[in-house]
Amino acid sequence: MDTCIAACLACHRACLEGAMACLKKGGRHAEADHIRLLLDCAQLCAVASDFMIRGSSVHMKLCALCAEICDACAASCDALGSDAQMAACAAACRRCAEACRAMGCH
Repeated sequence: MDTCIAACLACHRACLEGAMACLKKGGRHAEADHIRLLLDCAQLCAVASDFMIRGSSVHMKLCALCAEICDACAASCDALGSDAQMAACAAACRRCAEACRAMGCH
C-alpha cells in the first residue's frame, strides 16, 4: 500500500504542476478538457492516498477509479506530442495506475 500511496502523491504533484505549465503555454495545452482532466486526476490521487492512509474500507473503489482517470490523463498528456512536462506527467499517471492495479484495486 505504501507504494500506491507514494505513486498517488507523486501523480498529484505532477498533474498540478502540469496544469500550471499548460496554462502558461496556452494553445492546445490550455484547452479546458485537458486542464480539467489534469485537475481531476490530481484531486482524485490526493483523495485516494488519504483514504489509503486512513485505512478506509472503500479505498479499493477509489483506487479503481484513480487508475481509470490516470490512464485517461496519461493519454491526454501524450496527445500533446513531445512536451517534456507532459511526458513526465503521463509517466507519473501510468505509474500511479499500475500501482493501484498491482494492489488489486481494479
